Amino acid sequence: MAILLAITAALFVAVLLVLIRLFAGPTLYDRVLAVNTFGTLTVLLLSALGFVTERPDFLDIAMLYALINFVSTIAILKFFRYRALGRATTRGEEV
Repeated sequence: MAILLAITAALFVAVLLVLIRLFAGPTLYDRVLAVNTFGTLTVLLLSALGFVTERPDFLDIAMLYALINFVSTIAILKFFRYRALGRATTRGEEV
């Protein structure tokens, strides 16, 4: 159980550093990177918890959360670049 405490403490320190970057980030991309890193640290915490407690259910949840984190990061970056999530349109073309 001591290993879980050490892992949790290290991840919470990393989360605090990421939250500082999230609020102090000078650009939008710094903030998106901080949110993505926060999701990755959450996946690591869920995986460590599942491994230490010998419950593989947490690993399945962590994999699902990692997939959602990846897809949402790509969608956010696409939205900020093109200002749309759907199909790109040209002038005169109706959607």
